Amino acid sequence: MSDLKSLLHPKSVAVIGASKTPGKIGYAVIENIKASGYAGEIYPINPREPEISGYKAYPSVRDVGKPIDVAVFCVPAGASLAVAEECGQAGVKHLIVITAGFKEIGGEGKKLEQDLIAIAKKYGMRITGPNNLGVMDTHTPINATFAKDMAIKGNIAFISQSGALCVAILDWSLQRGLGFSQFISIGNKADLNEADFIEAAADDPNTKVICLYLEDVVDGDRFIEAARKATQKVPVIVFKSGITAAGAKAASSHTGALAGSNTAYDAALRHAGVIRAETMTELFDLAIAFTTQPVPKGKNVVVVTNSGGPGIVASDSIETNGLKMAQLSEEIVKELSEKLPPAANIHNPVDVVGDAKSDRYKIALDAVMKDPAVDGVVVLLSPTAPLNIVEAAQYTIDASKANPDKAVVASFIGGVKVEAGAKLLNENGIPVYPFPEPAVATLRGMIRFGELRREVAQGGEWTFDDVDKAAVKAIFDKVRADGRDLLLGPEAAEVAELYKIPAAPSKLADNADAAVAAAEALGYPVVMKIASPDIMHKTDVGGVKVGLKTKEEVVEAFHSILENSKKAEPNAKIYGVEVQKMMPKGDELIIGMAKDPTFGPMIAFGSGGILVNLLQDASFRLAKGLSKAEVEEMITETKAYTILKGFRGAAPDDIPALVEAIGRVGQLCRDFDDIAELDVNPVFAYPKGLSALDVKIRLK
Repeated sequence: MSDLKSLLHPKSVAVIGASKTPGKIGYAVIENIKASGYAGEIYPINPREPEISGYKAYPSVRDVGKPIDVAVFCVPAGASLAVAEECGQAGVKHLIVITAGFKEIGGEGKKLEQDLIAIAKKYGMRITGPNNLGVMDTHTPINATFAKDMAIKGNIAFISQSGALCVAILDWSLQRGLGFSQFISIGNKADLNEADFIEAAADDPNTKVICLYLEDVVDGDRFIEAARKATQKVPVIVFKSGITAAGAKAASSHTGALAGSNTAYDAALRHAGVIRAETMTELFDLAIAFTTQPVPKGKNVVVVTNSGGPGIVASDSIETNGLKMAQLSEEIVKELSEKLPPAANIHNPVDVVGDAKSDRYKIALDAVMKDPAVDGVVVLLSPTAPLNIVEAAQYTIDASKANPDKAVVASFIGGVKVEAGAKLLNENGIPVYPFPEPAVATLRGMIRFGELRREVAQGGEWTFDDVDKAAVKAIFDKVRADGRDLLLGPEAAEVAELYKIPAAPSKLADNADAAVAAAEALGYPVVMKIASPDIMHKTDVGGVKVGLKTKEEVVEAFHSILENSKKAEPNAKIYGVEVQKMMPKGDELIIGMAKDPTFGPMIAFGSGGILVNLLQDASFRLAKGLSKAEVEEMITETKAYTILKGFRGAAPDDIPALVEAIGRVGQLCRDFDDIAELDVNPVFAYPKGLSALDVKIRLK
């Protein structure tokens, strides 16, 4: 864990390359620090000036002669190494390297950045950047950036990989009146990265929510660890760009084809308890709501409206967003029926009807918010003639304050006529939107965060003690010694057996007599497949025979498979034929693993067999930290779950056995980092038990 207190709350700051010339970065930075109201010591560093911005200037940080917590680099990249060496000699703790011209330009810039890191490590200094806007903390206060303005004091920590986006968001926030606790530009992340600043923001008493704009993650494991801890304190929301980029080279396995960079980020953020915003608008809609509203305890939402159409729109949005329309208690319904006119709808959505004055909002809100079944409230308002909109807004505020455990969002639909009421809501911490859908979407995000936080708090990595790691390692060593990276079918089936993953038993036969012996040992009927790491699609080359019931059929199949395979793939290395017990038909599923370069192995589950590519029906979770609850949840997310539960009168499949098999695959992939790809496809699921027909394991 990084201690960034001396970076965000420094007692002294040196600006290296400070300037008297407006328009220069060194001028903007020192003027911003001064204008922010920073109360610590400020040391301009410029060998050609005796004084800058009213402060005594020094030729070098070594000439200051006093402790320096932070040095801000406003010098060309080429001068950075000498300056960093001087900072190290002077005992500086933190370097904010605003300067560009490092690894983002490649070549010499990359080498320059590596040398800068080496100097910082030598002296125990930490680097923010390079190629960044700088750092703000509004409660210190300090503005060590070259932005034109200081952020408004608030409770949102914003961490961005893009400096240009920081500038744009800052300008927008000033117009919007949105406040920040910390405003961090991380740039190239040569040293300090998103995980460090998440930890710092989560420990900051002035931060109520952490927002991040990310293009990538430096250290997947550390990011998840930092985020999981942070989300137990404050909400964390990420907007991840670059979702269409290929995350890794195409994989030969089905699982690898289904997975991708965006899938990995989804799985990682979910495991960390982080909300993933789909748009920048959603990022800040949620951030604003989290600073003023409680995290809802559940999914039950009530709508209060003065018009039927918006009430229907909101109700549809609630259902389509996976939330529930709250069922009001008989007592609340009775109270509403006694106090509202007969034309009003006293069930959810509660419609006080179009001739309502503001007092009906008070009646409805006071009643529904008392109901313990209600977790969140959506207040809708259309600007009708009888209605005092500002009063209705005030009654909404009063009801929210009287029920601090209920999340309240509003949609005041209109323009000029609702402006004053919407302004009053905003000023009093009630998120308000021009239409119902974004109001519901914000509530959905808040509810989802509550669910994820509970999952993180309750989750724990699911492990099994009855596995044989040593025996599996011996198989892998044997495969490598043979110059292969792909396990033969019987080897992969044995690995599954050693981890108690149910798989159809199989044996390797290198001649017809051995094939017959294997078939008789396993019991007829059997399936036979070519055993070759060079033949991926065995059926296509005539390398598979099914339903063999006699010795004669096995002998014929053995010779036919070899002949077909050699003809189709004359250069393939063939080890013989795999003889496998033929299992009864079941519902076809897939369990697999694909390796993400940032977050490691991801476990997949979905519809298997030929349906894998047709339906693209798969859910993913990270293997690291995989809990039983996560496995159960990933099954319910697929179309396959409909079949598993029992479809059109069919008996339900053995879901507990499936859950355990997925958990065991997860442990296998955690235990052996040298597994590059794994497919168990198809897995036949039965009302009692399951069986993997084809297990494919490829090593690094």
